[in-house]
Amino acid sequence: MEESYKMSKIIIFGATSAIALATARLYAEQGAELCLIARNHEKLIDTEADLLARGAKKIHLIEFALAKSEDHIELFKNINQGFGDFDIALVAYGSLGKQKSLEMDFSQAQQELDVNFISVVSILTSLANYFSQRKQGTIAVISSVAGDRGRQSNYIYGAAKGALTLLLQGLRNRLYADGVQVLTIKPGFIDTPMTADVKKNFLFVKPEVIALDIKKAIETKKDVIYVPWFWRYIMMIIKIIPETIFKRLKL
Repeated sequence: MEESYKMSKIIIFGATSAIALATARLYAEQGAELCLIARNHEKLIDTEADLLARGAKKIHLIEFALAKSEDHIELFKNINQGFGDFDIALVAYGSLGKQKSLEMDFSQAQQELDVNFISVVSILTSLANYFSQRKQGTIAVISSVAGDRGRQSNYIYGAAKGALTLLLQGLRNRLYADGVQVLTIKPGFIDTPMTADVKKNFLFVKPEVIALDIKKAIETKKDVIYVPWFWRYIMMIIKIIPETIFKRLKL
């Protein structure tokens, strides 16, 4: 199986995020071709150098603000012209706004929903149609355990991720007959710049741990993974708490 993935062509939306970079490094070491999409030019250049040094066959860079859904048609034209066909698409971008600010200002809440859900729907629409025509391929998307149940500490972010998880369920159902894998990735607490302001505890893991799980899940054709694995059981417990009790908890 490892041999079949050595020459994969992989496109990563949000390529400079910590989890995306850690995953890209694993594929670079196998000689994959990678299309990296992110908005920060300097980080893209640094990422390109890093991945080429690790063995990537070829790198194609696209500097693009992914939250701008209205420009996605041009984005996919760029991909088609500069990178061509690809086997795996990893959607790995998002934002984690401060809940209190989102509660007080709808414009901020709307932006949080646009980045974490609406813009991703736009990208997934194009990806689903592309892979459906090819009758093969993998769409892997980073959602979150926050989407499994609404909590006062992050319910706007959680709502976006919950909607994304539901959308991915529908896409998986739609694309199964076409031989397309749709992988939902549900991370728990990850030690990344996105969680820099969050007090760390024993549940936090490094992006490299998540990357290994993502790559394995792609290769074994999984549908849904919790990363690390123990979050499946944590969320199972959280989901079965009766609402009459849950609403009283400070979570």
